[in-house]
Amino acid sequence: MSERNLPEYLTLASELQSAGLAVTPSELHGLLAGMLSGGLSLTDKSWQPLIFDYTNDGMGWPTKSLQLAEATLEATIVEFTGSGMDISMLIPDEEASASLFDTADGVAEWVNHFISGLGLVGAELKKASKDVKEALADLEEIAKLGIDEDDDMEEQALLLEQVIEHVKACALTIHSEFGQKPAEQKAPTTH
Repeated sequence: MSERNLPEYLTLASELQSAGLAVTPSELHGLLAGMLSGGLSLTDKSWQPLIFDYTNDGMGWPTKSLQLAEATLEATIVEFTGSGMDISMLIPDEEASASLFDTADGVAEWVNHFISGLGLVGAELKKASKDVKEALADLEEIAKLGIDEDDDMEEQALLLEQVIEHVKACALTIHSEFGQKPAEQKAPTTH
């Protein structure tokens, strides 16, 4: 599969806001990642009505917003179904001039919407393995985390990085059990 990257956080934030959509890039990406991890089809547009219902009272999105959402989904599919063991999270960072608090809020938004995405596609979490149930429980706890202004910010930044890495591991664990795998592509025959 070709290399695809997530849209820039600020570009997506600006487009979603100008379209009047009450969703942040972190929320959108978390929702799409959760839907993929819960078993969303990799080949059809079944994700669109789910997103429209969840974010815009069932109304469609403007073309540019939808194109950016589709680019986000495609990049996420590549990461989740590829051979790498790392995924990206579309959260505010230094490039978006984000504070540590903004980044922490973005992580919480991503995680909350990841969990919602699992529910939207009807992932049968009650039948999940022990590892997946543990990963989901960790995500539910992480969704409640915040940063205290009185704490050492340098220490909080290091802890947040560890939390982000754990969120990624949890998401991949859940995807490995419920997410769809790309269809096997036959290698071209050489003569």
